[in-house]
Amino acid sequence: MNSFLRTFRDVELRSTGKWFGLSGLVGAFAGLGAIGFHWIGQLVAHYAFVTTSGFPMTEAAGEGQMFEAVPSVLNPWIMLLVMAIGGLASGMLVYIWAPEAEGHGTDAAIDAFHNKRGEIRARIPIIKTIASAITLGTGGSAGREGPIAQIGAGVGAILGKILKLSARDRRILMAAGMGAGVGAIFRAPLAGALFAGEILYRDADLESDVIVPAAVSSTIAYSVFCFSLPPELRFVPLFGREVGFAVTSPLELLPYTILAIVLVIAGAAYIKGFYFTRDVFRKIPILPHFKPMLGAVLAGLVGLAVYYSFGKNTDALAVLGSGYGTLQKALDASETLALSLLVTIALVKIVTTSLTISSGGSGGVFGPSMVIGGCLGASVGKVMHWCLPALVTQPKAFVIVGMAGFFAGCARAPFSTIIMVSEMTGDYRLLLPTLWVSTLCFLLGSRWTLYEKQVPTRLDSPAHRGDFIVDVLEGMQVADVFRKNVDLISFHEGATLDEIVHQLPYSHQRYFPVMDDQGHMIGIFSADDVRSYLFNDSIWKVANARDVMTQVVVSVAPDDDLNTALTRFTLLNVDELPVIDPKNPAKLLGMIRRQETIAAYNRKRLEHKQRTEEQAK
Repeated sequence: MNSFLRTFRDVELRSTGKWFGLSGLVGAFAGLGAIGFHWIGQLVAHYAFVTTSGFPMTEAAGEGQMFEAVPSVLNPWIMLLVMAIGGLASGMLVYIWAPEAEGHGTDAAIDAFHNKRGEIRARIPIIKTIASAITLGTGGSAGREGPIAQIGAGVGAILGKILKLSARDRRILMAAGMGAGVGAIFRAPLAGALFAGEILYRDADLESDVIVPAAVSSTIAYSVFCFSLPPELRFVPLFGREVGFAVTSPLELLPYTILAIVLVIAGAAYIKGFYFTRDVFRKIPILPHFKPMLGAVLAGLVGLAVYYSFGKNTDALAVLGSGYGTLQKALDASETLALSLLVTIALVKIVTTSLTISSGGSGGVFGPSMVIGGCLGASVGKVMHWCLPALVTQPKAFVIVGMAGFFAGCARAPFSTIIMVSEMTGDYRLLLPTLWVSTLCFLLGSRWTLYEKQVPTRLDSPAHRGDFIVDVLEGMQVADVFRKNVDLISFHEGATLDEIVHQLPYSHQRYFPVMDDQGHMIGIFSADDVRSYLFNDSIWKVANARDVMTQVVVSVAPDDDLNTALTRFTLLNVDELPVIDPKNPAKLLGMIRRQETIAAYNRKRLEHKQRTEEQAK
């Protein structure tokens, strides 16, 4: 076993075999984790919620129901009781055993990547699986992306720890596991791979190192998960087969632009409401173990209020649970859903999701975002069809575009979201308007993000801090920094040690070039080299600069980059280096200090930060 572990550790990062094996292993375990999460969630939903309270738990067409629905009438009091018990059970599990598993989970995985060297405690995937299945199974308004992302990330982190991989390798495996879980549970392997690299950053940046490992792991996880489904549902998109929408005119981008504006406004309200609710719950003076129960009860009351206000319309209960059933109906037959109901579901779903997750409940934000965006898309599509029937002939297409655009703006992940929604619906013919709306939402919504632990770019990630010192310095030259036209104190090779000792106190230099009769530099010495002679003044008149200096001079040229200079500073453990003329190595042009090199880096870093802040305004 030890030799096996050493084999994996010793292979270089770029080794195809190593990463194919590791990523495949992570994908297999993440796929099994997705199966367990899916199975436990349906088990809890069927026996603890649907059967006891009569809640009409409907799902997407390709979801794969393990239990047959039993026709029954909703009992609101039993429903509230079950939701309260579910919130309490989830809160107890999380806050006793793994507080990191609270909330939507994706932020915790992002934080582990940037700030915790890719380390996640082994119990997290287990606790997250059970707690999230309970939250979702008992009617909590939450999604699956956060839990499965944290579960998959935990699998990758645990494997990296067992194999004693480096911090960088652990981070890559962790991100690959995150992508694998998402790719499996949403039947979107390509999107899972992109999600793993894109979700880590707030601006238009990508963690390129994780894409290929995440592609392998996502493919394996998707395959493992799909083979657990009935044969007729294997490799079927989550929302069924192709929906058959298409773009018929470039002018359709105009109403889609209106949709993008609506989505940005709703996204800002969603994010602000989500974190406002979290801050309110944090101030409530009770143990955090009980707060998810309070959030679940309040969400249930809000859901019932909507249910009764629409005449006991079961479609209105999409504000609770996953809401995918109503979203499926909006795709298949949105004309049967009233505009007022669609708008209400979208707005109230923001409230119930905030109450469920911001109170400390365990669940993701992707599913609710799909419902909010899809219902808003359906609403805008209806209005545009009424106003411009000749132009907007397929109002249901706005459902798909709304799903993608809303989450792309809120999560700062446009490309993975575009691919994910396309894979979930099995249709790429709406790629043009989806790309257009998602890009607009990404740009217009740059001030807000659902994931607080995202950093703007790779340059801002603590995980890459060392890498980017090199990258920034490689873009700058010694000529930009070293001291030019400064009177440097140098000594003739025949200068006595007595002359040197009496001149040093009047100089702030630490390193002194030694010149020959022609003014060529032949060596260099430091103040420390002279200090060893201070207590032996008998040789001050005998020894000279040539005796003190070293002839092996490590130098830099003006066109060298600052990374080269920093490497030589570190290699020799010196604070100054001579800058020489590359055409005439004996010609001294000046000196460059380590302090100046670091200051130049800090200036560049500050300039980048200021640019980022200005772009965010």
